[in-house]
Amino acid sequence: MKKQDVVLTGDRPTGPLHLGHYVGSLLNRIKLQDVYKQYVMIADVQALTDNAANPQKVRDNVLEVALDYLAVGIDPQKTTVFIQSMIPEIAELTVFYLNLVTVNRLKRNPTVKTEIQQKGFGESIPAGFFVYPVSQAADITIVKANLVPVGNDQLPMIEQTNEIVRTFNRTYSTDVFCEAKALIPKVSRLVGLDGQAKMSKSLNNAIFLGDDVDTLKKRVMSMYTDPGHIRVEDPGKVEGNAVFTYLDAFDPDVVKVQELKDHYQAGGLGDVKIKKYLFEVLNAMLEPIRKRRLELGQDKAEVMRMLLAGTEKTREVAQQTMRHVKQALKLDYQ
Repeated sequence: MKKQDVVLTGDRPTGPLHLGHYVGSLLNRIKLQDVYKQYVMIADVQALTDNAANPQKVRDNVLEVALDYLAVGIDPQKTTVFIQSMIPEIAELTVFYLNLVTVNRLKRNPTVKTEIQQKGFGESIPAGFFVYPVSQAADITIVKANLVPVGNDQLPMIEQTNEIVRTFNRTYSTDVFCEAKALIPKVSRLVGLDGQAKMSKSLNNAIFLGDDVDTLKKRVMSMYTDPGHIRVEDPGKVEGNAVFTYLDAFDPDVVKVQELKDHYQAGGLGDVKIKKYLFEVLNAMLEPIRKRRLELGQDKAEVMRMLLAGTEKTREVAQQTMRHVKQALKLDYQ
C-alpha cells in the first residue's frame, strides 16, 4: 500500500462519459483507489471555459458524470469525489499562480494550441480557456497530488504544472508543493467511431457508458472499417480499422481476436460479422454498468449527498494547503 501518494484526476461535465474515458482513465482509477489516496474532480469550472453561455448543460452533467463514476465501480468510501466550483481555494490559488506564468509560455502550450484550433476560437479565445493550464495546476496542487493519470496529449499540462511548482518553491523559498508524475494508461487514446479522430462527445463519434442496447448496436454497426474491403472474399486491413482497435482494447479473448484478424486479412470475413461480434463484446461489458447506472439514477439526491460529502472533505484539505501558501506569500495576517 502506498497511501502516502496522492492521485488527482477528473473530467469536465459537458456530457456523460464514453468508452474513451472508460478504457483511458476509469479502469485506471478503479485500480488506483485500492492503492493510493485518490481524489476525482468533476471540473465544472473548467467546463465553463468553453460553455460559458450554457451553464445548465454543465450543471446537469455533474450528476451524469457522477453516475458514470459510481456505475463503473469508483467507490466513494475509497475515492474522494468532489465538485471543482465548490472549492474556492482552487480559484484563489490560480490567481497566485498567474503571477508566475508568462503569456508567451501559455501560448506555447501544445495542448492548449491544439484545443484552440479544434474549437475554432480564432482570435476570440476566452481568457478563462487560455489560462486553464494554470487552473489545472491549482487543481493538482490544492490536494498536493503527486500522481496524475492522463493521456499522452495531456503531458504538456503536467509539465507546466511542475514548472509552476518549481517557480513557486524557488520564488518563495519554500517546499509547500511537490512535483507531479504523469501516469499513462495502457490505452490513452481511443479512436472514435469514424476512425479519424479521438473519441469525443463534441465530434459525435462516441459510444457512451449509458447507451441502451439499440443505441449501442446502431453505433457499432456504423463504425469505420476498411473502405477497400468491398466484398466478403476480399482481404481486409486490420491497421486503422476501428472495429479491431476496439476489440484489442475491450475483448479479453486475445486468441479469438487474433483469429479474427488473420481471417479478415486472408479474406472471407465480412465487416457485418466482426461488427456483430464487437457488439456482443461491448454489450456484455456495458450491461452491468448500464444496469447499475439506472439503479443509481433512481435516487439522484443520494448521489448529490455523496458529492457534497467528498467536496467537504476536499475543502478541508484545500484550506490547509492555502494556509501554507499564504504563509509562504507573507499573506498570513491572522
